[in-house]
Amino acid sequence: MVSKTKAVGQLEVQDATSSTRSKRSLGFWMCTSLVVGNMIGSGIFLLPASLASYGGISLVGWGLTAAGATCLALLFARLASMVPREGGPYAYTRMAFGDFAGFWIGWGHWMSLWIGNAAISVALVSYLQGMFPILSEQRWLSGVVALALLWLITGVNTLGVKDAGIMQVITTICKLVPLLALLVFGFFRVDWQHFVPLNPSGKPPIDAITAVAALTFWSFLGIESATVPAGYVKDPAKTIPRATLLGILITSLVYILSTTVIMGIMPLSRLGHSSAPYAEAAGLLWGSWASYALAIGAVISCLGALNGLMMMAGQVPMAVAQDGLFPRIFGRVSRQGVPVFALVLSSTLASLLLLLNYMGPGNLVEMFSFIILLGTLTSQIPYAFCAIAELILFFTRRDLFNGRRLFGSSMFSILAFVYSVWAIIGAGATTVLYGFVLLLLGLPVYAWIRKQQGEKVEGGTDEEAA
Repeated sequence: MVSKTKAVGQLEVQDATSSTRSKRSLGFWMCTSLVVGNMIGSGIFLLPASLASYGGISLVGWGLTAAGATCLALLFARLASMVPREGGPYAYTRMAFGDFAGFWIGWGHWMSLWIGNAAISVALVSYLQGMFPILSEQRWLSGVVALALLWLITGVNTLGVKDAGIMQVITTICKLVPLLALLVFGFFRVDWQHFVPLNPSGKPPIDAITAVAALTFWSFLGIESATVPAGYVKDPAKTIPRATLLGILITSLVYILSTTVIMGIMPLSRLGHSSAPYAEAAGLLWGSWASYALAIGAVISCLGALNGLMMMAGQVPMAVAQDGLFPRIFGRVSRQGVPVFALVLSSTLASLLLLLNYMGPGNLVEMFSFIILLGTLTSQIPYAFCAIAELILFFTRRDLFNGRRLFGSSMFSILAFVYSVWAIIGAGATTVLYGFVLLLLGLPVYAWIRKQQGEKVEGGTDEEAA
């Protein structure tokens, strides 16, 4: 009797959600802009300052990161075509490993998203400082502005998925135009002496490349963006893989070329202390007006990335909750089909992380570097699970692979797994410690959920016996 009621309740939720999605679906270009917009966000505009101490060898790290990200993109493209379900990495992990692994990966993926929102807010304020110097003079004011922008985008996302998708298309176009202008014209002004010596960090080359890979992968977080809102996507089995692969191609080219141009224009000693490297580089090329133009472009870029990750920060816990592995309140949606509680809680946690960092002694670049390493760690663990999930599905659900052989299905999965483990190592012992503690905090939540499930089963048995 209880199980029947539960089934009817689920059916009603699915019908209501399906009705909303039919009116608010995402097409190919919205999905592509979601992937590109989430990746080309804060990382590209502030990372050159974090990489300045590594010099030219950082380009090698960028290349390896792009190769690893491409393997992950191919992995997610195949998984999305076989399992076009909401939740992305969580959905694939649960299907392969079971409920607990699904919960743990959903927990880690969700953490990486709200941590990412905190990092983007820091980068956004760093570019606003160039236009409003008072923000660099008053640290508390920078914190207030970061929080205000975070909650502004939270409000936009409560309006609905399609409205957030439209904003993503607009911000993606606005961010690419000034970037491409800087790449095209700045490339002819590169001073190649800035790349000598190749590795000024003093670390062994392999250690320097590993550290760079850990930092740069932050800029590729969002590879799975199109897989998460799969229930809102038109023809997801085709749209998601195509959008994912096109997105990774665009971002890889922009990242490597832009880092080359910025390091070639600005001396590394100056670049390492810059809170707005792209704006400063544009100022060196064309004057102060260009510096302001690039700063505006960076702000728009960060807003777009914040908007995209905010959408995912609601969609991921909603998908887990609808499967009964997160508290049910995460799965509740508004009339617009938006998981408002999940969005608000995600932004609350991001706000706490912002407050902790703005009250600390470090500068913006140091703050940004720490947060992105933490975000990279908590995202790489879900990615590693997804890589092995495809192998498990190959042996347990051969019907999903349409006759493909093991070698063809496993090659990129194994490469993606190796890369994820390497990136986790590169995050450093301190970051791994903090990230592992955050993951462990999910265990009491899972225990509480199982307790609730056990009480339901016992209640249903008693009622039927009566």
